[in-house]
Amino acid sequence: MKKIEFLRILYLRGPSIWTYKPSLEALIDIGELEDFPSNKIPGFPERLVAWLPTLIEHRCSREKHGGFVERLYEGTWPGHILEHITLELQNLAGLPGGFGKARETSKRGIYKIVMRARHEKVTRQALYYARDLVMAAIEDKPFDVAEAIDELRDMVNSLCLGPSTACIVDAADDRDIPSIRLSENNLVQLGYGASQRRIWTAETDQTGAIAESISRDKDLTKSLLQACGVPTPGGRLVEDADDACDAAHDIGFPVVVKPSDANHGRGVFTNLNTDDEVRTAYGAALEEGSGVIVERFVRGLEHRILIVGGKLAAAARGEPVVIVGDGKSTVIELIDSQLNSDPRRGRREEHPLNPVILDREPAVRLELTRQGLSQESVPAAGREVLLQRNGNVAIDITDQVHPDVVAAASLAARTVGLDIAGVDLVTTDITRPLEEQQGAIVEVNAGPGLLMHLSPAAGQPRQVGMVIADHLFPSSNNGRIPIVGITGSTGKTSVAQLVARLMQLTGKHVGLACGAGLYLAQRQIETRNCANWDSAQRILLNRAVEAAVFENGHAAILNEGLAYDRCQVGIVLNIDPEETIPDHYIENAEQLAKVTRTQVDVVLPTGAAILNADDARVAALAPLCDGEVIFFALEAGNAVVQAHLAQGGRAVFVRGGQIVLAGSGGETVLIGNVTIPIMSSQKTTLYVVNVLAAIGAAWALDIPLKLIRVGVEAFDRRFKIRAVR
Repeated sequence: MKKIEFLRILYLRGPSIWTYKPSLEALIDIGELEDFPSNKIPGFPERLVAWLPTLIEHRCSREKHGGFVERLYEGTWPGHILEHITLELQNLAGLPGGFGKARETSKRGIYKIVMRARHEKVTRQALYYARDLVMAAIEDKPFDVAEAIDELRDMVNSLCLGPSTACIVDAADDRDIPSIRLSENNLVQLGYGASQRRIWTAETDQTGAIAESISRDKDLTKSLLQACGVPTPGGRLVEDADDACDAAHDIGFPVVVKPSDANHGRGVFTNLNTDDEVRTAYGAALEEGSGVIVERFVRGLEHRILIVGGKLAAAARGEPVVIVGDGKSTVIELIDSQLNSDPRRGRREEHPLNPVILDREPAVRLELTRQGLSQESVPAAGREVLLQRNGNVAIDITDQVHPDVVAAASLAARTVGLDIAGVDLVTTDITRPLEEQQGAIVEVNAGPGLLMHLSPAAGQPRQVGMVIADHLFPSSNNGRIPIVGITGSTGKTSVAQLVARLMQLTGKHVGLACGAGLYLAQRQIETRNCANWDSAQRILLNRAVEAAVFENGHAAILNEGLAYDRCQVGIVLNIDPEETIPDHYIENAEQLAKVTRTQVDVVLPTGAAILNADDARVAALAPLCDGEVIFFALEAGNAVVQAHLAQGGRAVFVRGGQIVLAGSGGETVLIGNVTIPIMSSQKTTLYVVNVLAAIGAAWALDIPLKLIRVGVEAFDRRFKIRAVR
């Protein structure tokens, strides 16, 4: 029986043997299909390409357009096909990610496949659908591709970051700033430990609760702006419909009626000229908020000015929404054919324009009534029918904004107290100061949407995510703390403890997750084995932590991936040629070395890998490091060390009973090893190696040699730790 069976699916949440990014690894059994590559199944390639014609874009290993389709016709196996179908289903659902691999194991019919996973649940579902689709193509059965893609698209929209948050996270990633999603909503941590910042869409941890509350109270906002000389329309809160009419007469028609605390322009009625219009608008506005404001109508178009850190980040303009009669179609039919058919309109977050739905738009119905029309009316051919005076603010005008307008918007944001603000203003000409044309700022919004700037209906897209990332992390600040990662077959826990102790001597609050437990400074928080992803994440989330040390076993790397994206220092102690991990088909030292290299792969260009020169497989990882390499060895004459020193590198080794630091600047005797408690009490080669590795890491971190010397001499693996009960 031909089938594809999932034996195991792992979500690798961090860097792994496959990629730097989160991925999904599936172990599959294709059984009898091992004897049936794609070219031996009649009609199979044709059915796949018919269902997913965009597979032609997959270059595959041939690195050319149509490369994967060529492989289908020439013959390839289900594991490889499943990888590509999973990726394509995600692409079509709006979740791009081109990375994928398929590798056979030593057991016939058993394959590992891995795909980039921006969200675990979405990629899992895409994988299941891919299996069903491939089997349907093999068995020549129907498969509803559109339904599968629609469900995946719904999952993407409900589970993945929204476009406003995602653009900030992506911009941070471009600057090599790490991120951690903190909830199923849009709450995200940028950076690690004490260097972290938090965002929630376009709100940050600098967005004060008081400022946000002020922005929701439109009347209070207006009074504060007026006190600071910011041009605003006159008006006031009203108590009921009669009071609204009185206010309109006091202000003078035309007026605007709007909720005192609603968002996104809901319930806003403009250019009202009669008491009947004011009463109608009052009732609808009250449904959208807890109170109603009547204010002076400002002539002109609505504009949104995005202010970030007091500066202009982007600006957009709205335009009246109009339909044109043809003498045959009703208003509702014209709305559908002329407006809602526009692919830029829709309810999803990627659409810059909203659809016009009369049942949900009382302001539109009021405009129709004022023109003597209803939704069933048939406007004469050529007649323009106004539906909305303002709205759909999605035309980029960033380069046109007058400096005085920017200054007024910036002052409005500062007055409310917002670091990021969407300032709404109405004016006839954005290239002139507001005062010259009786323009006014009408609202100041916290957490403004960014889509209108990222994907405007017209004009140039603006990189507002990068502007916000730069605001949160100015200059060279990348939100990182010093991180040391340690892997190898043996000795990891001892080295982790010693490195953490040496870092603590510099005055930093150090987090440590290792086989002996979880530590914050010298307090033990957990006594169980904490050399795992969850424990490491707890440290990275902790705002008190200024530096971190993590032990990473081979099995943890294979099962979870690393908890951090990059590190300042990566230590590789050794690779035991006898160590195997059968569950992952790691059956020899060469395969184990590929797991170990993960720690070297993530070293920052400004960091260093600390490698054991006495272990040939470890030493061979040196060319893979993006940063510096510091070797350690038991003997000064180690050939790898000597060659490294000749090229200007650094090394730590033992010579004549002393630990020596050597580099381009010469040699420094750090300490005589006979005085080191950890070595004198446990006279084994392993402990000598551990101390050398820890010293190399401390040296790479620029810890003063005096502190390294004192720390190593005083260190005891049983140093007193106050347990937290």
